[in-house]
Amino acid sequence: MSLRFAYNTNGLTSHRLDDALALLADCGYDGVALTLDVAHHDPYAPDLAERTRRLAQRLDVLGLASVVETGARFLLDPRRKHHPTLVSPAAEDRMRRRDFLRLCVDVAVGLGSEAVSFWAGVPEPGADRDHCWHWLVDGVRDVVEYADRHGMTCAFEPEPGMLVDDCDDWVRLATEVPGLTLALDTGHCLVSGRYEPAAAVRAFAGRLGACAIEDMPRGRHEHRAPGEGDQDFPAVLGALTEVGYAGLVSLELSRDAHRADTLVPAALAALRAAEHQPDRTAELKVSAP
Repeated sequence: MSLRFAYNTNGLTSHRLDDALALLADCGYDGVALTLDVAHHDPYAPDLAERTRRLAQRLDVLGLASVVETGARFLLDPRRKHHPTLVSPAAEDRMRRRDFLRLCVDVAVGLGSEAVSFWAGVPEPGADRDHCWHWLVDGVRDVVEYADRHGMTCAFEPEPGMLVDDCDDWVRLATEVPGLTLALDTGHCLVSGRYEPAAAVRAFAGRLGACAIEDMPRGRHEHRAPGEGDQDFPAVLGALTEVGYAGLVSLELSRDAHRADTLVPAALAALRAAEHQPDRTAELKVSAP
């Protein structure tokens, strides 16, 4: 089985969306991780339903599957990165994030996407973490129930430094929100938590709703191109193949839009080469709680 690779549009911000999609298709990608943002299918611009219909047609013509990503930096607030979140102190701010995530579900349904991926947010300084956890569970449950009614998969991503920081935090959240799947960014395992990337794939194989991969220096949350960090690509890709993961495996290189013309094809070539190298870490298995 060959893995199916996608590229996140947050690494293509110097390209028009249609040009970016054509580049991915021409290079041989199987899909796109579409970060809804001001320049790429802005969910707050006019005629969203019609634009989504046309985009779905374009993806079909290009043969690209999709997942919808929700990590736009300044879409909701032009002055504060990633604000508001599901753990913001003000109820009206948390509701803005919920409404945005529901809108992302609507877009994903219109595109026929495989999943919608989202995350918790960073608690504000001095915030009571128990209160934040309660707000998070309430918000995630609301979004998951909305997605369930529309037949869409919700995949929740642990992010270093956020309230849900690693896979163990995700387990706690998923225990309280039935139906929540894991959006596993394997690079994040080099930064947070007790799982090595390949071990996390094996441990959570049955609960994966989305998956991302990139290089990353151990201990530093820096998304890098293959070969520029400490990721063991043959091990991770071998584990994904071993467990029969059939979803898109998305490259997230948001700092590299300036060199997307060369990096988009080079990164895919590196992944395809690593996919066929032997995995020597199969014995490093950690059981999920």
